Amino acid sequence: MVTIEREDGDRTRDDHGRGDGPCPAGDGERPPDPLPYEGVWRFTAAAVDASVPQARHAVRDLLVRQGVPASDDLVHGLLLIVTELVTNAVRHAALLSPVLAVEVAVGAEWVRVSVEDNHPYRPTALEADHGRTGGRGLLLVREVAREAGGVVDVEHTASGGKVIWAALPLKPPALP
Repeated sequence: MVTIEREDGDRTRDDHGRGDGPCPAGDGERPPDPLPYEGVWRFTAAAVDASVPQARHAVRDLLVRQGVPASDDLVHGLLLIVTELVTNAVRHAALLSPVLAVEVAVGAEWVRVSVEDNHPYRPTALEADHGRTGGRGLLLVREVAREAGGVVDVEHTASGGKVIWAALPLKPPALP
């Protein structure tokens, strides 16, 4: 089970795709006239293999539930990015960071997904080595983001860990 918390305090419970929708936040005030799908949601998961499909399903279900106007290609790209970033956190950061956080931020024109862990190592995209079966995840993430007209970055957190994020436009870039 994953509990997704909206930045404004709303909570959505998601038992692998069986969410029951947002709960009232109380008397908190919302920004003026946001689009219905805008918001920031964050959830944590154990840094274990089972969290990879759980994170992917939670992000997919969140996008559908909120009515985010994203094309199928964009959704598939975002889900591939989530899969790669969570997999990297599970494989490379779990020893120092047994919990990871996934955040989805949706604005009027962009969707941003990020994965945060408490491991201090800042990953770099490896060059393609045809003799290896792995090690190309960040290259793939960067290429998916680039093709969609988006960006990817890695930042250090105040706690000494890192957050890797990708932001993609909701509308595909205009072709020349």
